[in-house]
Amino acid sequence: MSHAEFPERLLPDGAARAPLLHGIDGPHDLRRLSREQLKPLADELRAFLLDSVSRTGGHLSSNLGTVELTIALHYVFNTPYDRLVWDVGHQTYPHKILTGRRDRMGSLRQLGGISGFPQRAESEYDTFGTAHSSTSISAALGMAMAARQKGEDRHAVAIIGDGAMSAGMAFEALNNAGVLDGRLLVVLNDNDMSISPPVGALNRYLAQLMSGRFYSAAKNVGKSVLKAAPPLLELARRFEQHAKGMVVPATLFEQFGFNYVGPIDGHDLDSLIPTLENLKKLDGPQFLHVVTRKGQGYKLAEADPVAYHGPGKFDPSVGLVKPASAPKPTFTQVFGQWLCDMAERDTRLVGITPAMREGSGLVEFEKRFPGRYYDVGIAEQHAVTFAAGLACEGLKPVVAIYSTFLQRGYDQLVHDVALQNLPVVFALDRAGLVGADGATHAGAYDIAFLRCIPRMSIACPADERECRQLLSTAYGQDHPVAVRYPRGAGAGVAPLPGLDALPFGQAEVRREGAGGIAILAFGTLLYPALEAAEKLDATVLNMRWAKPLDTAALLRAAASHRALVTVEEGCLMGGAGSAVAEALHAAGVDKPLLSLGLPDKFIEHGDPAKLLALQGLDAAGIEASVRQRFGD
Repeated sequence: MSHAEFPERLLPDGAARAPLLHGIDGPHDLRRLSREQLKPLADELRAFLLDSVSRTGGHLSSNLGTVELTIALHYVFNTPYDRLVWDVGHQTYPHKILTGRRDRMGSLRQLGGISGFPQRAESEYDTFGTAHSSTSISAALGMAMAARQKGEDRHAVAIIGDGAMSAGMAFEALNNAGVLDGRLLVVLNDNDMSISPPVGALNRYLAQLMSGRFYSAAKNVGKSVLKAAPPLLELARRFEQHAKGMVVPATLFEQFGFNYVGPIDGHDLDSLIPTLENLKKLDGPQFLHVVTRKGQGYKLAEADPVAYHGPGKFDPSVGLVKPASAPKPTFTQVFGQWLCDMAERDTRLVGITPAMREGSGLVEFEKRFPGRYYDVGIAEQHAVTFAAGLACEGLKPVVAIYSTFLQRGYDQLVHDVALQNLPVVFALDRAGLVGADGATHAGAYDIAFLRCIPRMSIACPADERECRQLLSTAYGQDHPVAVRYPRGAGAGVAPLPGLDALPFGQAEVRREGAGGIAILAFGTLLYPALEAAEKLDATVLNMRWAKPLDTAALLRAAASHRALVTVEEGCLMGGAGSAVAEALHAAGVDKPLLSLGLPDKFIEHGDPAKLLALQGLDAAGIEASVRQRFGD
């Protein structure tokens, strides 16, 4: 499929238009094909992928870029006996299609359907569950060493992107792998550079040459023979570097103990397959550097891979279309506007993101304040301690980070920020359930893991207006504060202009009821709580803060109501409901308490509203739970 073409829409029974693809129910079928059939298979797979994702939504650019690489890996390696470990995993749709899940792609990321990431419970070909980055090399190394210990002649292959290689965990694994003798291959999927067409043939020749046994043996023998003559050894080393085109990564990764090969064109099957076949025959850790292009084969995604990273449903012949009317601003957009406005007022403010500029709403901030914007890459630990260092010198850092990714910087949060009582603001996007991305991306635990840390405070805005106001409140404190807010839009309460703050640590009564029940709502579940309260004639408190808890408001509610109910979009164990129970116990108050929130299980992908309803966290569910516990 040329870049300018788009295939006719492929229906589920599109075997006539994709005969090769529809004949593959697993990699065993793929390996029966001739080498000449693989290129047309890649065209069919790319067309099917584009059609499928346009119908369901999901990750697109990254998957279009891994079509040929996926075919080559399954063609050369004996999967699932040989283990493929995909880093992050948002580029594994071709892998899913080729491993027996082609006909289930219509259920991708939907309730009861297949995941958008690898899941061990979903397929034997998903050897390691992923969604957070930079885990693949560690996991694959563990598999390689387990195979060696058990006497099994299997390979372990880690496929990792250049972005994920920026995280310290990847280099920790490389450092360990280089001194072990496992059958490990690391494939670096580099989609941030390109191979110039004039040197493509030479790259292919050198890659096949350097991955061959003769080259490997000659290199090792030559080094041992020349040890006695250091000047000649240095000359040989320089010649070797010259033969590799003076590629700097070769030196870097070979210092870790890997045999480095590449870079090669990751869309050229005639280069990929013989290189992988050669590397498969070699012992010890191997490193293959392939270069791919995000959005490959679909010109709109090639031109704007960021926009097509995770689109919703769209018509591929038209591309993404902006809605006719402006939708309600999302919490992310509210944060982005607040950040720019506060930076305009206070020159001490700096914004930090661990490789989530678009997702966290920092695009405009980077344009307007480039000298105060820091994208530290996929390095959450570094992001938190980097912010601590800035705060030590009198700056006011704001770390924009997904709730689920802050988990990766937890030690730094405790040791480097809270222990030193540094005024860092954490803007926690994607708090609560996130829908299609599932359990790996859900922000279910931040209240529980933050509130146990001394000096930390946690704000839970109920809507867009409060989000802006509580961000200003957090920014004005002299200690660390997290402001948690969900993905997407809220109740649609427009933010007020200006940077006015709400009182620190204070709740408000939003509804007075006469039914004897007081509902204490934390965050955006205030609105379904208010709806349920109309049916129950209950009092509703908008708590706003999970820490510090407004104990005065809590105790007033306890004194004037026969029972209390807490509602939160976070885990129940250790969450805001637990905080209320602890405060009541500390005050010696014995009052019936019902805590509603996320149960002690991982909640998979699906429509967010449906998922909340299934957990009893919509208005009907809240009402039903209260009536069941306390009667009508």
